[in-house]
Amino acid sequence: MPVTSAGILLHRGAPDLEVFIAHMGGPFWTAKHEGAWTIPKGEYAADSEDPLAAARREFAEEIGAPAPDVELLDLGGFRYSSGKRVHVFAGAAPDFEIDGVESNLFELEWPPRSGRRESFPEVDDARWVALDEARELLAKGQRPVLDALLGRLGLG
Repeated sequence: MPVTSAGILLHRGAPDLEVFIAHMGGPFWTAKHEGAWTIPKGEYAADSEDPLAAARREFAEEIGAPAPDVELLDLGGFRYSSGKRVHVFAGAAPDFEIDGVESNLFELEWPPRSGRRESFPEVDDARWVALDEARELLAKGQRPVLDALLGRLGLG
């Protein structure tokens, strides 16, 4: 079974749409900008866990704040070229703001082959960005989500 994630894409400001996205943490992504951002999301057991509940949990873990209590539209599943799938929900949250990201951590041998393990945040930044900028910043496999969002909002 392919790896499956669930996430929440917050938006505001139609027709000048902005989306809330997160910069991936860890040493591989530190110096990268384009293609190094993601919808706040994480893996879940697709055969036994509700994707919306997983998306809410993962948002809180990655951002350090719960997703706002707003109506969420099911944008469906999106397949990456790697075979991984992400199930995305979207919601209008014009008043959502955070002071900073407090992401959960993951461990990694760093530097490679050093034998040392270090902890890194899964997300090291998150912010509102204009839709056109989000197309450049998001990981390639997540960019189709933006078109799905525009379609659901009647803007595309």
